[in-house]
Amino acid sequence: MKKRIIALVASILILTLCIILLGQLTRPKYTDNAEGALIGEYYDNAGDNDLIFVGDCEVYESFVPAMLWGRYGISSYIRGSAQQLPWQSYYILEETFEYETPKAVVFNVYSLKYGTPQNEAYNRMTLDGMKWSSLKTDAIKASMTDEESFIEYVIPLLRFHSRISELNRDDFKYMFSSPEVSHNGYLMQTGVVPMNESDSMEPLELLDYMLPERAMQYLDKMRELCEENGSELILVKAPTNSWAYWWYDEWNIQIEEYAETYDLAYYNFIPEVDEIGIDMSTDTYDGGLHLNVHGAEKLTEYFGRILTEKHGFDSKKGIDPELDKAWNERVEKYYDDKKGE
Repeated sequence: MKKRIIALVASILILTLCIILLGQLTRPKYTDNAEGALIGEYYDNAGDNDLIFVGDCEVYESFVPAMLWGRYGISSYIRGSAQQLPWQSYYILEETFEYETPKAVVFNVYSLKYGTPQNEAYNRMTLDGMKWSSLKTDAIKASMTDEESFIEYVIPLLRFHSRISELNRDDFKYMFSSPEVSHNGYLMQTGVVPMNESDSMEPLELLDYMLPERAMQYLDKMRELCEENGSELILVKAPTNSWAYWWYDEWNIQIEEYAETYDLAYYNFIPEVDEIGIDMSTDTYDGGLHLNVHGAEKLTEYFGRILTEKHGFDSKKGIDPELDKAWNERVEKYYDDKKGE
């Protein structure tokens, strides 16, 4: 009887190990879609950041941590992901506070237009990279569409078993680790595709133009979380305002009123494009939807001045030799990669 029990336990352990390994093998490695790798890169860079960004593509393609350090001595990391929804930003931020307590948190407000789960592919690009914890569990449950199943997040093989016939060299090479694709969360884009000046803003075709209640509830939770941890919450809207990502005045007014009610700083960079120096004929890589590296550097330079002049950020250069060394290497890599693109 004892031998049978041992054999049964051993069989279960072997089966479990095989399921785990096959799950690791078949899960997407995002080697052809770097946006899916961003969230997981944070954990090796946590602990020394005075500024944390959370939000969607408008943070990870608009702000350059290497420049914030190089010009202003501000240590920062961008915990952004494609179509990061407000509740995902909240759980990612709560997780971040378990690793460090930044002086300030920057949240890009565009995603507040969403009040319901949107898309499994985008969910996966945000959630799969999180380390397992109760926060990841809560984030998954808050994010799943009707077609998704929680167990498929726990056991990736159930979702991605069909990829077995499509496996390639990268699936084996990056089975347990992935190549670094970002610069402290910033995803560099060097292409140039001008914005089409003929694009015009579509009217807001909603009877109720109020931002969704659920989205605003999670903004409340982020604000309260920052207050509990002694971090300032700063709201921003990236300067992109193209045909696919209009930021309507009706929404902007609500954020202005929210910021005033809770004494938060809110920077809408759309009307400041000329002052920043952004040229949508040269500073976007996809027709005005997102900034390329040239536009992101201009915005970062501008925002860095705001952080030092209005939010009390002082340079940390020269205080900790190890921190200087780490950031000097990051800055050097950033400019090497920029030069090599």
